[in-house]
Amino acid sequence: MRRREVITVIGGAAAWPFAARAQQPTMPVIGFLNSGAAEALQSLVAAFRQGLSESGYVEGQNLGIEYRWANGDYNKLPRLAAELVGRHVSAILAGALPAVVAAKAATTTIPIVFTSGGNPVELGLVSSLSHPGGNVTGVSFLTNELGGKRLELLRELIPTAAYAGFLVNPTRPSFQSEVKNAQQAAQALGVKLLVLNASTEAEIDTAFAELSQQRIAALIVGTDVFFLSRRDQIVALANRLRIATVYDLREYVMAGGLISYAASITEVYRQAGIYIAKILKGAKPADLPVLQPTKFDLVINLKTAKALGLTVSNQMQLLADEVVE
Repeated sequence: MRRREVITVIGGAAAWPFAARAQQPTMPVIGFLNSGAAEALQSLVAAFRQGLSESGYVEGQNLGIEYRWANGDYNKLPRLAAELVGRHVSAILAGALPAVVAAKAATTTIPIVFTSGGNPVELGLVSSLSHPGGNVTGVSFLTNELGGKRLELLRELIPTAAYAGFLVNPTRPSFQSEVKNAQQAAQALGVKLLVLNASTEAEIDTAFAELSQQRIAALIVGTDVFFLSRRDQIVALANRLRIATVYDLREYVMAGGLISYAASITEVYRQAGIYIAKILKGAKPADLPVLQPTKFDLVINLKTAKALGLTVSNQMQLLADEVVE
């Protein structure tokens, strides 16, 4: 072989690794937009990653995730959503309703998968549950519609309660419908409802001070990711003031809260991870029906009930999916 031929062969061989690298597919990047705080919601992130891994996607190996947290300040969400759109992510997981609204306003082309309470059709997120019809789909856990059931549980624990408080975040997009549902349930049970607004830590303190001043011993905590991120504060206030409180998620009960009734939010995030994976593999949000939970968990903290001087009937304990002793 002549020298020129040798150089040509060697040069071609040296180029092979570069050609191979050029042919490798680019690792997809997805956005994770959430209204809450990262340190308080790591269990949900883990559940989301689990859903992705079950479908073949592992963060850092064949998938990148860009995280954006509003830390309870919903005014930040439009900017954070715009950042993810500017990053040209392949899809966005929008956790909690305010984040969904911000993501939907930011893009009509990037697929969005939501995890949210409220009715997504009434809120204008999708055309229908079975055929979303746009770039948005997800998992709706219908927490707003469970206010009546939670109030019934409170009445069973405190049969003589004529008044109950309802803690809500007025900056939440579904705030009005959530209050309306709770008021209708209270009226049906003959209970007068005191609506308390809170969107900051200080306002949570003020709301509980009002409950104490009004001598109201029963409370429903509305669905809100900001409240979830402040669950230690809320649970501590409720227990210290001896207010029987029902929550929307078991995470509150694990933090010492009295009782919760809802779908498993970690399961909701796992399902969202599976849906994101389907989209990465070519599925369109318009063709993926909005998922709804089929099982709702009742979780009771007997230790907290005893500290509050409440008796949990054997029947309620038998109905509970989980009892913390």
